[in-house]
Amino acid sequence: QVQLVESGGGLVQAGGSLRLSCAASGSIFSRILSRNIMGWYRQAPGKQRELVATITSGSNTNYADSVKGRFTISRDNAKNTVYLQMNKLKPEDTAVYYCNANLRSTTGNLDAWGHGTLVTVSS
Repeated sequence: QVQLVESGGGLVQAGGSLRLSCAASGSIFSRILSRNIMGWYRQAPGKQRELVATITSGSNTNYADSVKGRFTISRDNAKNTVYLQMNKLKPEDTAVYYCNANLRSTTGNLDAWGHGTLVTVSS
């Protein structure tokens, strides 16, 4: 029902920057959505998946403490695309980053995940 395609991961040195993108598509976006939250989560080797940042369709944002001041989430509602600008990257930011869409329409709730994109930060 929803397809999420991530891009922008890669290898970067500590202190560098990367920008992730996630394009969402699906018939649900043709409906009126009472909830439309998109976000990024990450999972490092041997660790649980954790929240990085979320953004509502009204551009209200929420960040994990570990990325505040370094990462910026934004979205283009017309394109159903969410971005994550990552600056001042640290080796501990190394993880697979997953895009998430948390939606509610008249037909119900939907929580969708992308396949993930790997971010590796070298020291």
